[in-house]
Amino acid sequence: MSIESPTSDSDFLDLIRAIGPLSVAELAAAMEVTPTAVRQRLTRMMSQGVLQREAQRKGRGRPLHRYTLTDKGLRLTGSNFTDLAMTLWTEIRSVDNPEFRREMLRRIAHAMASKYANQVEGNTSAERLRSLADLLAKRRISVTVDDSNSHPVLSTHSCPYPNLADADHSVCSMERMMFTELVGEEVQLTKCRLDGDPQCRFQAG
Repeated sequence: MSIESPTSDSDFLDLIRAIGPLSVAELAAAMEVTPTAVRQRLTRMMSQGVLQREAQRKGRGRPLHRYTLTDKGLRLTGSNFTDLAMTLWTEIRSVDNPEFRREMLRRIAHAMASKYANQVEGNTSAERLRSLADLLAKRRISVTVDDSNSHPVLSTHSCPYPNLADADHSVCSMERMMFTELVGEEVQLTKCRLDGDPQCRFQAG
């Protein structure tokens, strides 16, 4: 794959969007510059909120850091999915009929669950919650599972839909319904970051 060396910040962001996440060494090779020059640009662009760094561990030793675009960075490179989602969600909220809105939430939750159903495995709710946690982690959503008692809990430490959730708490209800379908039994949202808690807690059973 031939990639033209980026000469501007926008080209730099487009490179990461096209083939990222990338490490300093990979960026230096693609840009044909020194790792020091890459680090200087990365530091500046992270301070602007358009890039984020993620650690990947492979065995012992220091982790490998790779760089990806933030939501702000995605916007700057022409990704307007968040804008579209916000607009569509706003239109749903504007409908006067509450039963219609509830039905739309159920349908969205079902559609989302159907998309991920074949990736969630396990025979028990705890096993399926752990499998769901692995799936969310692959989407760079920080999660943990506590299955030390009869009612396992999945905690999300970062919101998958931050902009939508800030505008409308019903997104949390949609997510709860989606988790219920994926786990195969009723899941309750017992704590929510939007209410001031440090994490959202979804309890099965």
